[in-house]
Order: sequence, then structure tokens, then C-alpha cells
Amino acid sequence: MDARGIIARLRDRRPPTAEELAWFARGLASGEVTDAQAGAFAMAVCLNGLGEAGRVALTRAMRDSGITLSWDLPGPVLDKHSTGGVGDCVSLLLAPALAACGAYVPMISGRGLGHTGGTLDKLEAIPGYTTQVSVERLQRLVADIGCAIVGASAEIAPADRRLYAIRDVTGTVESIDLITASILSKKLAAGLEALVLDVKVGSGAFLAGMDEAEALAGALVTTAQGAGCMTRALITDMDEPLIAAAGNALEVIEVMETLTGTAVTTRLWDLTVALGGEALALGGLATDAEDGAGRIARALESGQAAEVFGEMVSALGGPIDFVERWPDRLPSAPVVMEVPAPVEGIVTRIDTRAVGEVVVALGGGRRKETDRVNPSVGLSEIAAVGEEVSPDLPVARIHAASQDDAEAAARALLAAIEIGSEAAERPLIHRRIG
Repeated sequence: MDARGIIARLRDRRPPTAEELAWFARGLASGEVTDAQAGAFAMAVCLNGLGEAGRVALTRAMRDSGITLSWDLPGPVLDKHSTGGVGDCVSLLLAPALAACGAYVPMISGRGLGHTGGTLDKLEAIPGYTTQVSVERLQRLVADIGCAIVGASAEIAPADRRLYAIRDVTGTVESIDLITASILSKKLAAGLEALVLDVKVGSGAFLAGMDEAEALAGALVTTAQGAGCMTRALITDMDEPLIAAAGNALEVIEVMETLTGTAVTTRLWDLTVALGGEALALGGLATDAEDGAGRIARALESGQAAEVFGEMVSALGGPIDFVERWPDRLPSAPVVMEVPAPVEGIVTRIDTRAVGEVVVALGGGRRKETDRVNPSVGLSEIAAVGEEVSPDLPVARIHAASQDDAEAAARALLAAIEIGSEAAERPLIHRRIG
């Protein structure tokens, strides 16, 4: 086999065989496939597609390009993946809640991408929390605590690491086949028995249209199940931030308020319970999604999920008393400024992508890979769609490193929010697929 022949087959709309895709993935991982050949492969897939069988074969090949984890545990190994949004911190509640219900969760997560926040960046707002661990330590943590939220090691799906970097600079990111293989190769390498997917749709999602979101959700579910992992997807709303905060430490605050019952964020709670219910049902720990949702809710209400979260934080280098002392442990910005609404009315629409870009401009995200993230900056008390605002009722509170940054953020934020007299209601969960 050789890369040129495989690329030529794709160019001529003849799907490569599973053996050819396995060879290509190994070549990506070893370096035998050149950057030029990887770029040509990605463009050919982007233009001509692989088909369902080819998508499954590429996912398996990329999964098998590195190590795959195996488990010997007294409960199912489950996980969740989100396609990314603004104010989406579900993973921080869901992993410990699943663990409290008897599941084991090796949650390999990522950093912020574009306007969307990253789970690892949020956790690194907790002083001392370490997201990079060896595979052996990940397995020990999951066995001892029930969950661990960490970054991927270089040993897991190295073909994806290489191909993703090539796609990022060759205009081939927006391919359902490549997106599917990229997401699932890392998740399946973790040795999962079941996976629940949160596919976002709306102004803050990478896929703003429902048709695109349904196509991606369907591809993810059929491919994961074709590769041997029971999977279900929820298409959920991202036409406004999931919670009233955007920014790493500020989102952790809402997580801790919800975990400890200090101030429960309804949308965050509802989505966590819904995703967790599906995962428990897939893993055999609940009779169906409704039963599973009740179990997740009880794990949150009882404080069991908070206890597991505290154990995970401590084991990964964070404060041993974080659950009890989290208000004292998280960083805060030197400038905090309210943004008054220019007129009286209700919020009718939010350009959620623009809200995410405000956080990035404040320093809460990255414009390039080498940028350092400021964990303390961002937005809090963001008015929800349908909420009343006025010059006396601010649309949000800005947390910034300087007054100039705060004022620039205020201008951008006001441009992203429409105020009128009536707002259409949108469901939190649009579709369930699988």
C-alpha cells in the first residue's frame, strides 16, 4: 500500500478499503505519510466523503493508531462529549454524578476552540489542578475515585492529533466524516462501553443549522455503534449561553453553586440530568433514560456528586478543601463592571458566538495556540433570552484585567444582544437520536 494510491482512490470517488485506511492511519502516526499527503487526503475526504462504512473504518483505524485502554471494573465505563458552546460546563457536574451512580468515567477532554470554552481550561482555573497525567495514572484515578477529567496523552489516537493539525491549516475542518472520526477515535480509545453526545445547534454552535446538527449527530451515533460503542445523541440549544456566565473561573463558580445547592442553575441542571440519564440507561445502571435522570438528580441533590468532585480535584493536585472553600480558592479579576441595558425591554436574541468572542478578547480564550488564558476574566449574570432589562437592570457583569478591556467588552456585548418586547421560547433539548 502507499499513500498516493489511497488518495487517488478518494479523488476518483472510490472509497478506500478498511485495510487501506488502517495503513494510512498508521502512516499518520509514524510519519510515513507526509504533511502534503495528509492534506490531500483530508481535502479528498472533505470533497467526496467516505460513506458510512468508510467513516467507521477510519474511526477504528485512528483509534487503533495508538494505545487503547482496557478496564476490569465492577461497573460500566461511560463518557459524554459535547461539540462545544458558550457557558457549557456540564462535564464538571456530569462526570462526578455518573461516578456517584456507579459508573466509571475516564473523561478525556479538550481546551477552548475558537469562541467555545474548553473543559480543561475551566478545571485549570482551580489552583494546582493538573490535566496532564499518564495513562497508568488515569486508570488508577478512575478505579479509585470513579472519574477523572484530563487531557489526552500523546499515546492516545496519535493519528488524529496529526490529521487535526493538518486540517486546521488546509480548510478541511468542516467535514462530517473527519469531525466524526476525530471525536470518536479519542473517545473509543478510552475503552468506553457507552457514550452520550451533546450536539449543539444555534448561534453559539459550530453548526448553527438544524439540518447540519442532525447530520452530525446521526453520523456520530451510527459510527460509534458501528465501532462497537453504544451511543445516543441529544441535539441541544446553543442560541444563548447555557448558564449566566462565560469564562473559566466564573463557570466553575456556577458549577460549585449547583453542586453544593447554593444556587442551582436550571438549564445546567436539566441538561446534566438529561445527558446523565441517557448514559446510565446505555450502561445498564438504569432501566431507561427517565430512571437514569432521577438517579443523576439524586446524586446531585444528596451531595454525593460534590463529594466525588472534591476527591477528583484533590487527587489531581487541587485544594483538598475545594468543595468547602471554593469561593476563596478561585481567582478573581481586578476590574468588575456592570453593563446597563441601553433601553428598557426584554432580551429577544443573543448572538452567542459573539458573546464567546467577547470572553476570548478579554483573555479568557486563545486566538492562537501559544496564547496564555487568564482564568479570572469573562462575563457573569448574563441576561437570558426573555429576561427583562433596563438601564437599572444590567445585561451582564464584566470581569476584566483592565478598565480599557472592560469598556471594549461592554461595547461588543451590547452589539451581541437584541432588546425588544417579545421573545420566542426555545426548548433546551431539540432532538434525541440513537
